[in-house]
Amino acid sequence: MTEQNQTLPDADSYDPGASSLAGQVDPAVMAELLSIRSSIDNIDATLVYLLAERFKATQKVGFLKAAHKLPAGDPGRETAQIARLRRLAAEAHLDPAFAEKFLNFIIGEVIRHHEAIAEDHEAALATEPRTAGSVRPQAGGDVPGAAGPAVSATA
Repeated sequence: MTEQNQTLPDADSYDPGASSLAGQVDPAVMAELLSIRSSIDNIDATLVYLLAERFKATQKVGFLKAAHKLPAGDPGRETAQIARLRRLAAEAHLDPAFAEKFLNFIIGEVIRHHEAIAEDHEAALATEPRTAGSVRPQAGGDVPGAAGPAVSATA
C-alpha cells in the first residue's frame, strides 16, 4: 500500500560529512556547518520515527472504519485539524501555510490508504465462506489486509 524506495543505501553507507563544499570552505566554518547538520540529521530521524508511530495509530483507524463501513475521509475532522495545526505553527513561529501543506499531504496519503484498507476488507468479506453462525472479523482482531503498511493521518 505504501510506496517504498527500493534503492535505499544501507545504514553504514551514510556519510554525515558528505558535502559538495568540502575543500572550498574554511575548516572552522565547515566544522560548524557539520555540527549544525548533525542536529538536523537527528531531527530528521526523529520525524521519520514520529511519522511511523502516527501512521501505526491511524492504520488502526482505517481498520475500524473499514469494519464499520465508515468513509475514509472525515472533512470535519480534517478542517479542525488544519485550523489547529495552523494555530500551533504560528505559535511555534513556523509558517502556517507550510504546516497546512504538510498536513494536507499526510491527509491525502491517509485517505488513500484508508480506501485501500476498505477495498481489501470488502474483498476479503466477498471471498469469505458463509457458514451458519459465522462471525466477521472486527477491527482490532484479525482484519483482512491487516499486515500492510497502510497509514492514516487525521484518523
